[in-house]
Amino acid sequence: MAILIDDARWPAHGRLWAHLVSDTSLDELHAFAAANGLPRRGFDRDHYDVPDRAVDQLIAAGAEHVSGGELVRRLIASGLRVTARERREG
Repeated sequence: MAILIDDARWPAHGRLWAHLVSDTSLDELHAFAAANGLPRRGFDRDHYDVPDRAVDQLIAAGAEHVSGGELVRRLIASGLRVTARERREG
């Protein structure tokens, strides 16, 4: 069981963003996010979008820092990944 976070590399709204996921359950992810002050509006089907300024705080709170590729591999392995096709259909 782990909460994972990647590097803030994705630009939007004038800043860079990282992704925060769980490799176990969405309940675990939502609980970690809430405990660390992340708003629910940052949740996007299988991950939270996290502003660059929050990455170090989340790592200090217990999120495991991984590469983007590792984050995606572990999210897929967990069965929680929402595919691009599912996003388009839903």
